[in-house]
Amino acid sequence: MSLIDKRAARRAFERAATSYDAAAVLQREIGARLLERLDYVRLRPDRILELGCGTGQGIDALAKRWRQSRIIALDLAEAMLQRARRRGTWRNRPRPLCADLEALPLADDSVDLVISNATLQWAGDLARAFAELRRVLRPEGLLMFTTFGPDTLIELRRAWTAADGGAHAHVSPFLDMHDIGDALIRAGFADPVMDAERITMTYADVRALMRDLKAIGGRNALHQRPRALTGRATLAAMEAAYERERRDGRLPSTWEVLYGQAWMPAGATTPAQRQTADGVAIPLTAIPRRAAR
Repeated sequence: MSLIDKRAARRAFERAATSYDAAAVLQREIGARLLERLDYVRLRPDRILELGCGTGQGIDALAKRWRQSRIIALDLAEAMLQRARRRGTWRNRPRPLCADLEALPLADDSVDLVISNATLQWAGDLARAFAELRRVLRPEGLLMFTTFGPDTLIELRRAWTAADGGAHAHVSPFLDMHDIGDALIRAGFADPVMDAERITMTYADVRALMRDLKAIGGRNALHQRPRALTGRATLAAMEAAYERERRDGRLPSTWEVLYGQAWMPAGATTPAQRQTADGVAIPLTAIPRRAAR
């Protein structure tokens, strides 16, 4: 069974549509860094799919970069799409599409480029999501994405475990980059490359972090999430445990950001790709696997 309750995730993002832009500082930054990587790719896409577009923060840059490209803005939440549909340029507005990333209502071989920022962690079945993306991408098409690794929100995870002994799942699990790379290969993508960086956000207190997570739709959408409201004693214990993480007067919140890209195979044809001099694209074989915890 999928770990993610898609109905709960949709409700959370519907509610967050009005607050998302103000709170999504991290998502906006890593989205910009993802788009910068397109500078090192030679591609002229006719049709672009922004997968999990949210309010459409990345659409303006895509529309300016490729003025003739048709952009499909896909999201699970209709309220997000109501905002995203106004993005782009007056000549090139995105086509909104409300759908699940694991069941794309698109024709085979219909997209040249898929951009996905901070969305794939919401896939209940990553293999199925990659199979769908491979189906809709044309030969020599490109998938570029960000998602989050296992050390994301590690301080919050530790605090909840200290508070209730791990009796309930309060934070979604995140996949290691090698697991994602392996899934890309199994799905039939060519030349997958992955790299990672850690970004630390800081907060005055844990409740400010929780407000930001709620504002971007980052609620607990696990099927095994607690169904009853968290008791005051447990919440206080979690806050006290998180206080042990305080450094220089602030509480840290770690985000392990994973960047990935992969091409659709095209027989003997080599995709039109080049890497940066400082090695933005890192082959999976060059990255050691993390030790078991």
